[in-house]
Amino acid sequence: MNRPCSAPDVVQCSMCQTSVAPMYCEVCITHLCKECEEAHLSDSSKVHKVVSFKQHWRSLNYPNCRKHPTKQCDLLCEQCGIHICIKCISSGKHLGHKLVDIYQVFESKKQLLRKDLQEIENSLYPTHKQIASNIPVQKTDLKKNSQKLTAIDKLKKLLNSKDVCLVSEYKSTNAEFRKLPPKLKVSLPNFRPQEIHKDQLIELFGYLSASSLTTEEQDYSMTNKGVESPSQDWSLMDVPQVITAIDTGYEYIYGVACLNDTEVWTRGNSNIMKLYNLRGELVKSIQTKSGNMPEDIKVTENGDLVYTDFGYRTVNVVKNSQIQTVITLQKWGPLSVCSTSSGDLLIVMDSDDHKQTKVVRYSDSTETQTIQFSDEEQPLYSSDGFKYISENRNLDICVSDNSARAVVVVNQVGKLRFSYTGLCYTTEEPFDPRGITTDSESRILIADYYNHCIHILDQDCQFLRYIKNCNTELPWGLSVDTRGNLSVSVCCKGEVKKIQYYL
Repeated sequence: MNRPCSAPDVVQCSMCQTSVAPMYCEVCITHLCKECEEAHLSDSSKVHKVVSFKQHWRSLNYPNCRKHPTKQCDLLCEQCGIHICIKCISSGKHLGHKLVDIYQVFESKKQLLRKDLQEIENSLYPTHKQIASNIPVQKTDLKKNSQKLTAIDKLKKLLNSKDVCLVSEYKSTNAEFRKLPPKLKVSLPNFRPQEIHKDQLIELFGYLSASSLTTEEQDYSMTNKGVESPSQDWSLMDVPQVITAIDTGYEYIYGVACLNDTEVWTRGNSNIMKLYNLRGELVKSIQTKSGNMPEDIKVTENGDLVYTDFGYRTVNVVKNSQIQTVITLQKWGPLSVCSTSSGDLLIVMDSDDHKQTKVVRYSDSTETQTIQFSDEEQPLYSSDGFKYISENRNLDICVSDNSARAVVVVNQVGKLRFSYTGLCYTTEEPFDPRGITTDSESRILIADYYNHCIHILDQDCQFLRYIKNCNTELPWGLSVDTRGNLSVSVCCKGEVKKIQYYL
């Protein structure tokens, strides 16, 4: 079988990090020099399998190139998201793209697999099992435990796999498993002792009716919720990487919306919305129906472009290059829009007198929900400034409120969950939120305009980290594609940067 390339001549030892490592432990996914090999084998807690690195490398199964089936791939083109061979490189189609050694991707995913497996076996599964033994078992709890057992088997198979392509495509799902089964609260019937009858005893001790049980969500994290102590998220990269930068031709660019993994819609200081591929080529351009500059753009679940026109008070959908007005407002102007997992549209809108702001849900152009006030009848949103909206995977509705310098998160029925106001003691300027998006791990990403960075939170307002190293001066719009890569509109440069920020 043809190898994609020869094995690297020099590989650094994972333990001492100074010497050349001719050996490799396939159990621990560790490169070893001769001096460290003996110390590594002395750890009797595992049954190690140490082989020469070249023997390990030759045993791997590399993917065949799609373009050149007789060749095997040794590189991953991050810009195109495909494995490529030497012939692909010589063709010039990937000139200037970021190319990564496929073995490096394979090894980093193996490390992530091992961490995920250890967390599930040592923490997540035992915790769920203990809780389930102390509360009435529900079908959903049994299903979750079953999923964890299945996940353990799958992770073990992947960890032992030598299929480079299969392992490289792994994405962690541990964030979903960290959600504990709901804690059940029991409300016993109220009665006076002299009124107890046989039927009441049967009802009380024979079973608990569904109406006497309520649930309370739990969080796996044992750390405090205060933002002073960022939590660990092993899937987030310590140093995010820019995959590509696209010059959009706008003097100022405001919004981005990923159509798919290789194309992104953009809006800037113009009435033209432009679709670019990752090579920076203009694929399509659409002028707004009214000639006004669009206030916001998003892509629907069906892949259609939707945009708001504040001046004409309309929400419009572009289907096959044809613009359809789906919502026309009276006395309100639409600011931002997002398409939900159910196919609804969520619209942030301002009143004509600029004294009120609300979020309205539309199903097939019919208003079905309004979110405006807290339980204390206080406005949830300020009545001025920029506002952008995104629905999280847990169905929370996240709004960045620039004027209030806050991100306001409510649940799907409109009840306030939390408000995030940034970490002012770690930034030079006050929190200045603009674009907002969420990813497949339910993380919330917020563009902080004047601090030139992206905040990453978990779904419960726990600060995770910043993206600060990618030269995203004055970031505005955000959008995450299905591969988990983040598109950022860098306002004053008129460019979109595609950033990989987690494994």
